[in-house]
Amino acid sequence: MTRSDSTSVEDVILNVPGSDQSLPSSPVCSAKGCRADAVWVLAWNNPKLHTPERRKTWLACEEHRDHLSKFLGVRGFLKDVVLLTEWQSESGSESGSASGSAERPTDE
Repeated sequence: MTRSDSTSVEDVILNVPGSDQSLPSSPVCSAKGCRADAVWVLAWNNPKLHTPERRKTWLACEEHRDHLSKFLGVRGFLKDVVLLTEWQSESGSESGSASGSAERPTDE
């Protein structure tokens, strides 16, 4: 990552005061182009690539929950849909929590 100012990579990743303000300070929806706050965690895996217990996550706002769920569901990838607050409390400090970022879906 190349930056012309003195902000370190750690500052940007942690989004602390003085970091790049274009980055969200709270989790945002994974739908393409959406910047709304995430409310839902869509836990999924691709059985051709991932072991059965592995869970990848997308985040969804209220508006995009159904669309993203259907996208994953028709492919047989969707495993669970949970409120973000519940996911965070269940995950605690475990790695893989949906507290920061999630993958963005790609158009196929």
